[in-house]
Amino acid sequence: MELKRILLKLSGEALEGTQGYGIDPVRISDYAEEIKRVADTGVQIAIVIGGGNIFRGLQGTSDGMDRVQGDYMGMLATVINSMAIQGALEKAGLKSKLLSGLAIDPICEAMSGRRANGYLEEGFVVVIAGGTGNPYFTTDTASALRAVEIRADAILKGTRVDGVYTADPEKDPAAVRYEVLSFDEAFAKGLKIMDLTAFALCKENQMPIIVFNMNKQGNLLKLVNGEKIGTVVS
Repeated sequence: MELKRILLKLSGEALEGTQGYGIDPVRISDYAEEIKRVADTGVQIAIVIGGGNIFRGLQGTSDGMDRVQGDYMGMLATVINSMAIQGALEKAGLKSKLLSGLAIDPICEAMSGRRANGYLEEGFVVVIAGGTGNPYFTTDTASALRAVEIRADAILKGTRVDGVYTADPEKDPAAVRYEVLSFDEAFAKGLKIMDLTAFALCKENQMPIIVFNMNKQGNLLKLVNGEKIGTVVS
């Protein structure tokens, strides 16, 4: 699979690093360096990042908060994380643009496929915050939607494990990693790769998902260079 334009999906929790909360400046700097190595090869990169290290809408709901209000708070958390990663990218020497499903002047521009595509063609790394801009949708769904909008070659879902397994590899040492899965196989096996809305959107638009370990140095570059890293779902 040739990867010339990618949508990199990162979880908010990934930014916690060893702190266990908030944004770890070392972790976000490491990610920026990994992204720069790929951008320097000419690959066009868009990034969607969650907000779970700051606030989760569903968690707020379970504590008695209104779901819509909680989801908007979660979207704002993604804006904070996106600003942090944009700053790290620019410190690493990359030019970037911050777009959002929630336009917040003067922090970020309103997301549109045409605008994002234009910036990607100009060589910017495009960070897309604010989820879909609507409650009841996760950042998984936002990443699927944005990948389709920008006509990405694949969604690269960076996690702390090196792919999709038959069971949780952190709990079950006998778990076996899949190298390749079809959407139908993943659904039939009940593998939690993305939420169902995101999964259906990827399947309908034939958008491959590659799940890999983002925390292992060099993995992102190896992946775009064609090495078999992680699990491919298509």
